[in-house]
Amino acid sequence: MRPRRAVFGIPLPFRGPPGVTTLLGPAAFPRRRIMKGIPELPNHPKPVGPYSHCVVANGLVFISGQAPLRPGAKSGEWAAADVGGQTRQCLRNIQSILEELDLGLRSVVRTTVLLSDPGDFAAMNEAYREFFPEEPPARSTVRLGLELPGLRVSIDAIAVYEPQTEE
Repeated sequence: MRPRRAVFGIPLPFRGPPGVTTLLGPAAFPRRRIMKGIPELPNHPKPVGPYSHCVVANGLVFISGQAPLRPGAKSGEWAAADVGGQTRQCLRNIQSILEELDLGLRSVVRTTVLLSDPGDFAAMNEAYREFFPEEPPARSTVRLGLELPGLRVSIDAIAVYEPQTEE
């Protein structure tokens, strides 16, 4: 006899009493159309590779890792040499993308901070706190695997898309 698969300790297939919708029944996973778009960001530099700076999907805004580049700067022309200054520029870039969507940093629910040197954590954290002084988003901090001279930090973000409605 084959072992039965289980999800959350409940063997599959799980069938409840007739006429009752169960946690794992078909009604728990209704089909819906995926809403996905890549907004134009006229005030943000074009990506340097085959990716989008930002994708809006099903009510969330996914922002690719932002390097500490000022608008108009070339790749490798970091906004600052220190991790605090680079963190501030990464977050300004995220803020700029959100503002082009009529959102702000309050919409951010999660970030991932990529540090080239884990020893820079305290300095990064101090600069990061300036942008999220209260109710900061969930965050993970990991080691940056990309070796670019002078790059100390990159930050990506996920925000809730709350389009403005005209009243």
